[in-house]
Amino acid sequence: MSLAKSTRSSVIPCLRYRDAPAAIAWLCDVFGFEQQAVYANSDGSVAHAQLTFGNGMIMIGSAGAESEWGRHIRQPDEIGGAETQAAYVIVADADVIYQRAKEAGAEIIIDIKFEDYGGRGFSCRDCEGHLWSFGTYDPW
Repeated sequence: MSLAKSTRSSVIPCLRYRDAPAAIAWLCDVFGFEQQAVYANSDGSVAHAQLTFGNGMIMIGSAGAESEWGRHIRQPDEIGGAETQAAYVIVADADVIYQRAKEAGAEIIIDIKFEDYGGRGFSCRDCEGHLWSFGTYDPW
């Protein structure tokens, strides 16, 4: 018996950004995410946002240790640029996203290439240093 709820996407990465409104715009403009919902705090920070990509989603909020959950999150630049998790996004054409990322100044961590296990992809850092991988490999 599966413990997963029958829904569109049962795994949703959550990220924090210092300038969440700017990050939302960057992720939409460069990577092609679409805003589904954005809930702002009175100070202009983001309490909660949902960005979709195909049938996938990420949730975003403004960085800070004010919340119970936020006390456990660090930004990449606070821990030497490291990440303990990273999202892999399945795309129809990795070269298109790669070019857009380069044009937007994203740091390319792993250059675009064909993988031995199939697909073509690359890894880069977004506008605040979070690590992302995009590729055509579909493990499903």
